[in-house]
Amino acid sequence: MSVRKLKPITPGQRFRVVNGFDAITTDKPEKSLLAPKKRSGGRNSQGKMTMRYKGGGHKRRYRIIDFKRDKQGIPATVATIEYDPNRTAFIALLNYQDGEKRYVIAQNGLQVGQNVVSGSNVAPEIGNAMPLSDIPLGTIISCIELRPGQGAVMARSAGSFAQLMARDGKFATVKLPSGEVRMILVNCMATIGAISNSDHQLIVGGKAGRTRWLGRRPRTRPVAMNPVDHPMGGGEGRSSGGHPRSRKGLPAKGFRTRSKTKASNKYIVERRKK
Repeated sequence: MSVRKLKPITPGQRFRVVNGFDAITTDKPEKSLLAPKKRSGGRNSQGKMTMRYKGGGHKRRYRIIDFKRDKQGIPATVATIEYDPNRTAFIALLNYQDGEKRYVIAQNGLQVGQNVVSGSNVAPEIGNAMPLSDIPLGTIISCIELRPGQGAVMARSAGSFAQLMARDGKFATVKLPSGEVRMILVNCMATIGAISNSDHQLIVGGKAGRTRWLGRRPRTRPVAMNPVDHPMGGGEGRSSGGHPRSRKGLPAKGFRTRSKTKASNKYIVERRKK
């Protein structure tokens, strides 16, 4: 994987850094795994704006991703590595031996023609999905379930990965991408390897329009607002007094908002770093 810096032939391309897309093998998605994707523009069913700074953007079709990896014991061949406009990671098209096709999140180093399989008692190789009870300690993993059969919810974005630290009884201790160390049931599934497209963080849009293509509208700084709109608004000139706060008045930038009585607190061994 690599990134390319474009020649400054226009003002918008002067600072532009784009993905090299070396890993991508096709630009035609599998039609049977596409679904329509409606855009809300941040409006609810009454047409009222409930989420600011959303709207516009390029039209997309959703790629149906297999997050559960519940087709166990049946080997599959990686047919293509593809770009997905709905996520930062690349996706891989799997052709199962029984003829079914499914998309999965592609791991770093996954190659076309490679065989992958999910289930217990499979080799801990890149792209294979297995329960935490069968994965060797210290292994780099991604696409982790939080509840058995729920489907992957953690470590799914480009370049992210977690590490299996220990096992004790029915719980495994996993270090998550945020730095949090957490206990997860050993019968939850995870995939071996880090997520693909780790160079995503190096990409530079180069112009405001590229952010608009992604469906994000310009964001107004709270300091530039009036007091009626935001706790940080108002004041003569460029006044910057007061503590950073959210629009509802809650302290921001470091203030911890997680409930102290949350039921899942007992599974967190170590909180993420500030």
